[in-house]
Parts: sequence; C-alpha cells; structure tokens
Amino acid sequence: MKNCFTIMLTVVLVLTLFMQPKSAEAALDLGAESAILVDAATGKILYQKNIDAILPTASMTKMMSEYLILEAINKGSITWEQQVPISDHVRALSLKRELSNVPLRQDESYSVKQLYESVAIYSANASTIAIAELIAGSETGFVKMMNDKGKELGLEDYEFVNSTGLNNSDLQGNHPEGTGEIAENMMSARATAKLAYSLLRDYPEVLDTASIPMKDFQAGPGEEVSMENWNWMLSSIRPQHDYEGIDGLKTGYTAEAGNCFTATAKRGGTRLISVVMRTGSRDDRFNETRKLLDYGFNNFSHQELVEAGFIPEGENILPVAAGKEKEVSISSSEALAGVIKNGEEEAYEAVLTIDNSVLNGEGELVAPIEAGKIVGTLSLEYTGEGEEEYLYSQQHISSDVVTDVSVEKAGWFSMTMRAISGFFSGIWTSVANMFGS
Repeated sequence: MKNCFTIMLTVVLVLTLFMQPKSAEAALDLGAESAILVDAATGKILYQKNIDAILPTASMTKMMSEYLILEAINKGSITWEQQVPISDHVRALSLKRELSNVPLRQDESYSVKQLYESVAIYSANASTIAIAELIAGSETGFVKMMNDKGKELGLEDYEFVNSTGLNNSDLQGNHPEGTGEIAENMMSARATAKLAYSLLRDYPEVLDTASIPMKDFQAGPGEEVSMENWNWMLSSIRPQHDYEGIDGLKTGYTAEAGNCFTATAKRGGTRLISVVMRTGSRDDRFNETRKLLDYGFNNFSHQELVEAGFIPEGENILPVAAGKEKEVSISSSEALAGVIKNGEEEAYEAVLTIDNSVLNGEGELVAPIEAGKIVGTLSLEYTGEGEEEYLYSQQHISSDVVTDVSVEKAGWFSMTMRAISGFFSGIWTSVANMFGS
C-alpha cells in the first residue's frame, strides 16, 4: 500500500505540473477583449492581448483632451485662473447628470482649473467641451487638434470625433462638424497606451489631479456637487478595489465601448501603464486591471544590467587623425537599466554601435575632439526566447557613448615629423618586402 500511495502521489505531482499554465502570462486569463501592460519609463510591452483591435474608447478619450489642456497651460495660451464662458450647448448638456456632469450655470464664473478638476476627477463631459471651446473656439476645432496631436504622437490606430468620449448621439445634435451623428471615438489598446505614455512623459502633473479620490465642485450659491473619482482603485473610494501605488489615470463607459480603464501605478522605481477594453462591468475593469498590474509587479523588476562607463572588451578605443594623440578611449555615459523579467537577467548583451557620420573615410575621429563628444550608442539586445516589443519601434534601452578625454589638434611641426616618419617607414617596409621575397 505504501508503494501504491507513492505511485499515486507521483502521478498527481506530474499531472499538476503539466496542467499548470506554462507562464504567469498565460495564467492571466483576462476578461477583456483587448489589453496591454507597458513599462512607463521605456515603453516596453510586458503583456498584450489583441492590442491592435480598434475599439470605442469612451471617456478614456479625455486623456487626449487633458494633454491639449495641459499643453495650452504650459504654452501660456490659457491660464488656470482664466474664466471659461459657458455656451448654451454646454449649459444644456451639463444638466444631464446621468452622462457624468457637474451642472454649469451661465450666471456663474468658473476657472479653467475648476473645470479641469471636474474633467480629471469626475469625467465631466460638459466641462470638457467648455474648455475645448475656450482653447480652439469650437469643439470642431478642438477635435481637429486632437487628431493632429494623435498623428504627432504616432498613435496610428485612432479617430477622434469629439472631446469627451460620449457617443455623438448624446450631444443633442451639437456634435462636431464633419463627424457622424452616432459616431464614437476609436482607438486600439496600443494607441491608448501610447497616449497615456505620452501624457505621463510630457505632463506628469496630470497625476496630481487624477489621483484625488474626492472633491467638491461649487456649481453656484448653495449648489455644491461631491465629485467621487471614477477610478475606484484609488484609496478610500471602494475598499475592495484599493490598489497600492495607483494614482491614475482614466476610466470610460458607453454602451458600445463597454467598461474600459487606462491605469497607472508606481511601486519602488517601477511605473506601469495598463489598458483594458470592453470588460463586462465597472467592477470587472478594476478586477482585470489588478490582474495586469499584479502580473507586472510580481514578474518584472527595474534592474541595472550594465553600469555606466562600460564598453565591450576590445572596443573601447577609437583612432584619431591629426591629433596630439593617435587614439582616444570611449565609454557609455549612463547605465543600461530597465524593467526586466525576473530570471532573464542573463538574456541580454551590450552592443556597441559607432556613429559613422562622426568618422572620416579612414574610420578615424578627426582632432580637435572635446571630452564627452557623442560617438555612438551602447544598447541592450535581448537574446532570450521570442522578441521584446516596445510601443514605438525606435524605443530600446541604450546610452550615449562618448569620448573620455579631449584630444588637441597636432601642431604643424608634429604633423610634418609624423609625415616624414611615415614616408621613411613606407620605404623601409618596401625594401624589406623586396629582399624578403
């Protein structure tokens, strides 16, 4: 019986081993039509599911509106204290509270900052249009800016038809010119992640507002609206969804888009961006996001693989023409570090690439040369299974390679003596070769 028990236990262990998912990634089993997980520092894709399917984005659209608002603030086109006119259309739309709005009055004054907070915290649709009209003169003009900025940011799979993410049918016949009456904003998960990546890179202050769990909006005398952030993963909103390190970014829902969410969270030195599209419910968009972020934080870590000053053995010298010295040493200016999958630290090698445009026809640097002159790049190349992928094809972990010291141009006398020495050296070489033959 003891032998039988041992055999049964062995069989169970073997079956368990083979029945387990081959990777943590496979075990995610996300309940989302499309999803992506990205390192916010480098754009490295850590997980992907159907990321190029173009789907409605609902209020995740407002990340582009927020980008343009923050850009206008930074350029000085508008100010936080500037008062925002409330058009008849904005006033009427703001009263439709079921569409996520704070009521706006035309006999009250609202600053850009007040309305922006209602956009970033409460996803207020009429407030978004009001600021869009301030910046571009009309929502139609603002939508053109959105599409132009999408092209500039390299989103590729996208189309913006309004500033809010609502279906155009909800805009009471006041949808932007040139867009369909029942059209919605569309993006792929990859494009959505690119937008979030660009927003965090260019205007990280977006998180100062996106991370506020609750704030009151003063609509008018005695009319105060409590704005609860739709991102329930922030602390103290819905305790069952609390997530350590989360501080943004944008939820969304329409009947066509389903429940979607672009999140960002930071733990230690690692910030991740996740996108889930078309989940089944409000709770689901947070549950699926938790799976994605847990996968990232549990299976990847920020690591320095190559220290600053490194160059592959035997490649740390470049020849110099017309200099007091005939060669100069080079090294990488920064460490090569990034988010690496645990256990794959050895699956990378540092590869040196010299910029041929800084060399002469003989492959030499020409003096004078300043210390710190950029002569190439040192990049991390992945040698493991499969391929690493980034949001943008040109992205990779790299460092500039620079000259360690300066090299002065040789004087006339030194150059003359060097030429004479080379002349006689050539003669003796020819004579030696002649007699040697």
